[in-house]
Order: sequence, then C-alpha cells, then structure tokens
Amino acid sequence: MAASRLPPAALTLKQFMRRQQVLLLYRKILRAIRQVPSDSDQKYLQDWARKEFKRNKSATEEDTIRMMITQGNMQLKELERTLALANS
Repeated sequence: MAASRLPPAALTLKQFMRRQQVLLLYRKILRAIRQVPSDSDQKYLQDWARKEFKRNKSATEEDTIRMMITQGNMQLKELERTLALANS
C-alpha cells in the first residue's frame, strides 16, 4: 500500500475552513480597529485582539471554535456600530 502524501498533522477540510473563518475574522477586526481615531485606543484594541486570538489558539473542539467565531463577529459588529456613531 502506498504511503499518504499528506503530513501527519494535515488539517481536515472542515478544520481548514474553520481556520479560514478565524483568519478572516482576525483581519476584519484589525481593519476595523484602524478606523479608531485615537492612537492609544487603537494600540489597546490591537493588543486586546492579538491576546484573545493567541489565548484561544489551542482550541480544538468544533463547538467551542464555532461559538468563539460567533462571539467575535458580534464584537466586530458592535465595534463597527460604535465607530459609525462616532463618525456621524
């Protein structure tokens, strides 16, 4: 039988798709933070976002990851609403 070409730690398709969702959310959050007018607030929020993503980097349970993505999207929407109110 031929050996598999995949490395032993290859992601499944579902894991790959979740990873892409997480990376997209991270990028969206950092883009939204760039719109914050105060440099000190931007730095604080960037540090917070990085810390939260690093803290949850080792999560492997599917339901937990899905819940964290949902919470992250809600926080992103709240940040975007707050920025829209501040700019109006």
